[in-house]
Amino acid sequence: MGARRRGRAAGPRADCRRSRARSANGARCARTAVGRLRLGRVPAPRRRRAVPPSARPRRRAGAGADVIARLVLNGRPREVEVRPNQTLLELLRDTLGIFDVKEGCDEGVCGVCTVLLDGRPVSSCLVLAAGLRGRAVVTLRGLERNGGLHPLQEAFVRHGAVQCGFCTPGMLLTTLAFLEREPRPDREAIRAALEGNLCRCTGYTKIVDAVEAYVRGELGHD
Repeated sequence: MGARRRGRAAGPRADCRRSRARSANGARCARTAVGRLRLGRVPAPRRRRAVPPSARPRRRAGAGADVIARLVLNGRPREVEVRPNQTLLELLRDTLGIFDVKEGCDEGVCGVCTVLLDGRPVSSCLVLAAGLRGRAVVTLRGLERNGGLHPLQEAFVRHGAVQCGFCTPGMLLTTLAFLEREPRPDREAIRAALEGNLCRCTGYTKIVDAVEAYVRGELGHD
């Protein structure tokens, strides 16, 4: 019985010793394999043929170089150095720091970045600054009258047509351009004129109310 007990007791210990031996052998084998890999030669990189300067493609003169954008911004002539692919939106916000022009979809869909270009509403994210060539650009700042609000802005405030205000600059500029063409529109015409300017706060009803009040002359606009 004692021998059996000693045998049973020695069994797990022997298993542990065998397990440790296998582990040690495995580790030695792994180290040997890694050593062999490290001693293996790395293939030499393929050499590239040198291209003489005369055979290299030449950059066209002026390609990618900055150009001068000329515009009349809110009545003030400006000349600004821009990239050939820079948009009017980027020029206004990033270069000139005019943040009343908002950035939205960047695809000409939401109407948030609307400015007046020669009196017509455009999405400034789709207009290249380099192609302005002295044209007149009006932003919300251009509506100021002696440092005060434009009557249409006052109508928006009075009728609660402004909540977050993100779409408001585009709404105001689009409305003014529309009223230049059609000074006495009905409610449906106002809605149709503003359908390209998206708002997610007011539901448009108060915006149309404000425009109607402005058209009726409640705030004494000229």
